[in-house]
Amino acid sequence: MTDTSPAADQAPDADVLRRLRWRCRRGLLENDLFIDKFFDKYGDSLTTGLVQGLLQLMDLSDNDLLDLLLARKEPEGDLVNSEVTQVLSMMRVAKA
Repeated sequence: MTDTSPAADQAPDADVLRRLRWRCRRGLLENDLFIDKFFDKYGDSLTTGLVQGLLQLMDLSDNDLLDLLLARKEPEGDLVNSEVTQVLSMMRVAKA
């Protein structure tokens, strides 16, 4: 279910962003490259909704996440929501 409340558009505080960046560290260098570019480009403009989408992606295994980032597959099941879709599209663009 998508959160359309105003809180989903609010920016998280600096402490939340710092912990999020730490949470996003991965075992595969390839994933880290996508994630680092994403944070470099969008880190200052993340909203609470985007943070939720990013956290959902971080719950995946490294190989499943890489498959999504490389567009080898598309989100399924609980990952089919606007937040995940938006974060994923931002991460895919950030690779260029």
